Formats: sequence, C-alpha cells, structure tokens
Amino acid sequence: MSTTSVPRLVLASGSPRRIEALRGLGLDPLVRPADIDETPRPGESPDGYALRLAREKAQARAESGELVLGADTIVVLDDQLLGKPSDAADARAMLGRLAGRVHQVLTGIALVEPTSERHAESLVSTKVRLASMSDEEIDWYVGTGEPMDKAGSYAIQGIGSMFVHSIDGNYSNVVGLPLAQLRRMLRDLGYDLRRFRSGPDVAAGSPTPRP
Repeated sequence: MSTTSVPRLVLASGSPRRIEALRGLGLDPLVRPADIDETPRPGESPDGYALRLAREKAQARAESGELVLGADTIVVLDDQLLGKPSDAADARAMLGRLAGRVHQVLTGIALVEPTSERHAESLVSTKVRLASMSDEEIDWYVGTGEPMDKAGSYAIQGIGSMFVHSIDGNYSNVVGLPLAQLRRMLRDLGYDLRRFRSGPDVAAGSPTPRP
C-alpha cells in the first residue's frame, strides 16, 4: 500500500444514507452532489444503467487533487427498473408489485482520480425478499412518507425493515453503498480505506492485506 498522503475524498451524492455510511467508518467526505440526466437509454440494461450513472456522477464532480466517489442504486423486478416513486400512488403500486417477491438491488460504484487519470468501477447485487403486505399496510407505510425518496419505495434501514423478509448478499448495498466493495476498490487503486479516516488511530502506512 502507498504510504503517500491520500487525496481529498469527495462524495458526488447528497444521499443522507451514503453520507451516514461513510461517516460511520470515520470518514469525512466533501459532499458535492452531481446533477446529471438520469433518463435510461434505449435498450440499456439495468447493470449498464447503474454503472453509467455512477461513472457520470463521479466524472461530473471530479477536480484535481481529489478522489471522487459516485454511486447509484436501483431496484430491479422482472428486468424492469423501479426508481423513486413519482407520487404516493406510484409508491403504492411499486410496493404492491414487490410484496411477497424477490427483487434485486443493484449499486454501481465509481471512483475517479483526475490527478492520476485513474478510475475504478464495480457493480454489486443483493437479492431482497419483501414480506407479503396487505393493502392497509401498504397505505400505512406510504403514509409515513419514508418511501417517497427511495428506489423501490422502501428503506431497509428504516421503517421498511419491518417488511423485509430476507436478504441474500451485502446489506450496506441495499442501503445505498456497499462498503466492503468500496474498500476493495480503494485497495485496487493503491489506497487503504483506513487512511481516509481522521483521528490519532490512523497509521502512516499499513501492511498489504490478504485478499
């Protein structure tokens, strides 16, 4: 691992969940949300869509001397993208489709370092099964307001956790940022995630970890 100083970490997203996830690791990223067109392209696969948005977000906010993190999380059911609901009726319809079934949560992650012209990107998939939900339960949950800014109209880390029957894969991916994969991507670029932490416990360097 490199023992040189690490670049400034920038999060190209205003997602409170991603900010909280990074701060939970002791990181203090500069938050600089990217404003890009998120319209899917004709014939674009869900995998390609999530990766493209993550890449474009990171590239849109990249500046010299920084390491920019872009991410995009989507929900896929029957090969169809389920984004954030447009209104309460849309949220109810999404939850009605997801209830009692298994769906995929995909997160595309991109790291861009303009100074070195290096980049890395990855896609993480987690399977989630929601419990069966009555119409009354769906109406009640939508009424809490929580589904309105969430892909798939639910939050696994919030009230929606009571309706999550099981998950197969990385939990933090469903929240919006797969932290284990982020660690591996930083390592591939020659950085130890721990060195982005602030505090007296951070050493100047660290031994190369096992895979």
